[in-house]
Order: sequence, then C-alpha cells, then structure tokens
Amino acid sequence: QLSRAFVPRAGDVNEPLITKILTLRRAQAQILGFQTHAEVSIEKKMADSVQAVDNLTAMLREKSLPAAERELATLTDFAKANGFDGEALELWDLTFWSERQSEALFGFEEEELRPYFALPNVLNGLFGLCKRIYGVDIVRADGEAPIWHPDVQFFRVMDEESGEHIASFYLDPYSRPESKRGGAWMDVCVGKSQALDRKPVAYLTCNGSPPVGDKPSLMTFNEVTTLFHETGHGLQHMLTQVMHGPAAGINGVEWDAVELPSQFMENWCYDESTLYDAGLAKHYETGEPLPRHFFDKLCEQKTYQAGMAMLRQLYFGAMDMELHHRYDPETDTRTPFDVQQEVAKDFTVVAPLPTDRFLCAFGHIFAGGYSAGYYSYKWAEVLSADAFAAFEEVGLDDEDAVREVGRRFRSTVLALGGGRHPSQVFRDFRGRDPSPEALLRHSGLL
Repeated sequence: QLSRAFVPRAGDVNEPLITKILTLRRAQAQILGFQTHAEVSIEKKMADSVQAVDNLTAMLREKSLPAAERELATLTDFAKANGFDGEALELWDLTFWSERQSEALFGFEEEELRPYFALPNVLNGLFGLCKRIYGVDIVRADGEAPIWHPDVQFFRVMDEESGEHIASFYLDPYSRPESKRGGAWMDVCVGKSQALDRKPVAYLTCNGSPPVGDKPSLMTFNEVTTLFHETGHGLQHMLTQVMHGPAAGINGVEWDAVELPSQFMENWCYDESTLYDAGLAKHYETGEPLPRHFFDKLCEQKTYQAGMAMLRQLYFGAMDMELHHRYDPETDTRTPFDVQQEVAKDFTVVAPLPTDRFLCAFGHIFAGGYSAGYYSYKWAEVLSADAFAAFEEVGLDDEDAVREVGRRFRSTVLALGGGRHPSQVFRDFRGRDPSPEALLRHSGLL
C-alpha cells in the first residue's frame, strides 16, 4: 500500500510542467539550428552523437539484461526459501529481500569495519597512493592559510622530483549538521592562472563522524571510496598544466568526462597494495590489518546484483534520451508516461506500476544539469574502468610499470583538463578509444 501510494507522487501537479519543459527545450533547439534538445546537449559532450550514446546503451543492455534476469531468479529462490509465499517478487519486495540476501552472502554490516578505517590511516594510504602513481607528496601545512573551523586541515601538494609547491587544498572531513549540508564534494577555491601567477587551491568536503576524545574519526568503507572519489576531482583541479584559467583543471571539461578522474580513484580502494602496504586498512587500536576475508567480501559485494544495478541506470538514461530526442510533445499521441512504460519494457526485469509517475520526481533531467545527459554516469564509468585497466594490464604488482602508467595519467587526464577534447585526451593516455570491456569485467558481467 505504501509503495502504491508513493509511486504516483507529484503526477497531477508536475505532468503539465514536464510537457511544457520538453516542448520549450525542443523549440529552443530548433531556434539554434538543431532538431532536438539531445542534439544540443551532445554538442557539448565527449560523445560525438546521439547514435554513439544509443550504441553504448544497447551494448551494455545486451550484457546486463540476462544477468539481471538471473539475479532476479536467484533472489526469488532465496526469498521463497526464507518465507516468501508469493509467486513472484513485486517491486516493493526487491529491496527487502536484496538486503536479506546480501546479509546471507557477505555476513557483515558496513559498521563493523569502521575500526579498520581511521581517518589518519586512510589519509596516509591515500597520500601514499598519490605519491606512488602521480609522483606528488602531500604534506600537512596547518597555519599557512586561514581556516573557517578548527576541524579544517590544510595541505600542500609538492612535486616529488622537483620539490616544487604546485597546489594546495583544504580538507573539511567531519559532519556539522548545524552549519554544513550532507554529502561530499570538491569545489574550487583558487583556479590556476599563469597571467595572475596563481597556484590552484581546492576544497575537499566530507561528512564523516568526528573524533571522540582519543578515538579518531572512524569511516565506513563507503566513506573511504567517497573520499578517494572527491580527491580525484581535486587532483584534476590541482595538477592541471593548462595555463588559461577558464580551461584549467575541471573548468570546461565535458559533462560526460568530468567523472573520469574521480571514479578512476575509487578503483584503488579495491587494490590490495593500497589497502595493506600503506597501512590504510588497519585497526585503530591494535594495528591489526583488515582481515583478508573482509577484503574478499568487499570485492565480491562490488558485483552484487551488478546486472540489475546497471540496467537501472541504463533505463534512466534511455528514458532521458527518448524524451529529449525522439519524443515530440506537440505531435506525439503518447504522453511522457507512455514513453516511460515503453522504455521500461526493454530495461526492467520487474515492470513499473501503470500508475508510476517517476518522471515527475526525476530532478536530474528536469531540474538539474542532466537533460539528455543522464547517460554520462555510465559513459564516465566506461572511461574510468578502462583507465584503471591500463594499470591492470601492466601488473598492479609491478611498481615501475604502475609508476610509468600513473605519470602518463597525470600528464594527460589530470594535466590537460578542459584544454583539449576528452576523446583526444583519452587517446593520449590509452593509445586508443575507450572500450566498455573493463567495466563489464569489473562488474562481473563478462
């Protein structure tokens, strides 16, 4: 009953607004000489055409749909073996039984791992990784810059070879509900500028649990990957070699490529050397390394229901592109909700209810920056997985090779930013166009 009451939310109020938004976007595109809003959006992206997006979506769907169907069948069997007495799982059953199945498969709660991820140790591991692959030293520099709260830490980024100070950043790691919004993000404090002789400065903001007495801030593994993610954004800002401010760092990077450095950094959280050799994952009291069975379970958990998870994102992206490219609200006899149901037939293993009005709450494409661009999430995952595969191919245990590939990543992806088209930047790094093979392999779909 709760689910049936929830899915039609905002339908009556927002339906006319959705139609109006789609109509005005199409009209604006035609004034600008394009046929559809999607064509306008793609003009400013790494993807060179709507067809290229459709091709990637179709290829990923081909791999993820059979996996999602198998995952649903396995989940249904598990539910029936544990008290579910229906014929088939409904939408409102999926989350509950997925949680129960996850507990049975992996046998731990994320909170159990907090003692192994103390913030000081995580930072040591993160900074050690940056030195290992990018050739930079990150050093504490408290007192060298004004701060807005005692929790805030200030760091200098130094080039390992020359010793030159090349950038700085603030880290604001702890939650302050009374004065700070939730989530985590990177932002620009000072942009690089040759004309103004400015070195880049970044803000890295998280919402971890603050220390209590002598007990340090203890992080969940998800918070660790989030810190790595935001650091990836920060490094693209700080290690830029573009001298013209509007194209330096993250400025001007195409929307579907901007998540490449951040998602790339997340991969290293599943690298044994990063977690163990640098002392990132060890008990804050005893110094005991994270037990190997927990590390193995974290790696397995990464691919849990990967087919359904990928299919869900492809569904959102395909629906977005259908509405902004092939659907014309002025001439089409279908409603936007008809389009949603048609797309769902190809991209869901449990169909949405006929009364579903998800579009009325789809803020990404109607109230955010992702109109005809929701595909960007998967596009960037392809890039980041393929970039990490370059390290896998030379051997993650071959330090000389890892260093060489890491320096190449720094001199291309991190250094060139918005100064060159991301397709060319990726070719400079990888020697070829991106391939989705690594993403599918990392997701357990090959």
